[in-house]
Amino acid sequence: MPEKIVLVGGGGHCKVVISVLKESGNFEIVGISDLKGNLEKEILGIPVKFTDDDLPFLFKEGVKNALVTIGSVGNPEKRVKLFEYLKSIGFKLPVVISKHAIVKENVTIEEGTIVMPGAIINPGTKIGKNVIINTGSIIEHDCVIGDHVHVAPGAVLSGGVIVDSETHIGAGAVIIQNIRIGKKTIIGAGAVVVRDIPDMVVAKGVPARY
Repeated sequence: MPEKIVLVGGGGHCKVVISVLKESGNFEIVGISDLKGNLEKEILGIPVKFTDDDLPFLFKEGVKNALVTIGSVGNPEKRVKLFEYLKSIGFKLPVVISKHAIVKENVTIEEGTIVMPGAIINPGTKIGKNVIINTGSIIEHDCVIGDHVHVAPGAVLSGGVIVDSETHIGAGAVIIQNIRIGKKTIIGAGAVVVRDIPDMVVAKGVPARY
């Protein structure tokens, strides 16, 4: 029997999450939590019927699963705060993997992470909490992805890449093997990273510079 889940945050990313959850059949979406001004709207037929203040009461009523469904482009602060808020209430944040993604053996994925359609994650990779592995991205063998990272659509991480927490890897970016990307850093769309990148910078271009 599908488990009940509430989605926290409306918008474009939420649409894709809804689609993945519907295809899986593992969860019954009870509704979406968003800003008061968005109440009574619908996203792909799922009503926006809660605000974040309602979530503790929803948990007490038996909805034990939640997922952060706002995206992030360069600033994951809101996703981090929502994740921590949901954990403080007691919610379980499941790992959600699209049936159209490929996740190989010996891969570790922590709570609250979603793997979108067409993504490929190869053996030996470790992925942290509340991560977005977006559509069509490739995470090669033995990578380490920190908490609250967003790997945007079409990005390619070669073998042995390390991405520290709260970093954004832009759409179509390519990172060669054994590179380390610091925390709270942005790798621009289409960038090619051929050397280590430190914390809290914006790196873009071919090759990527900051």
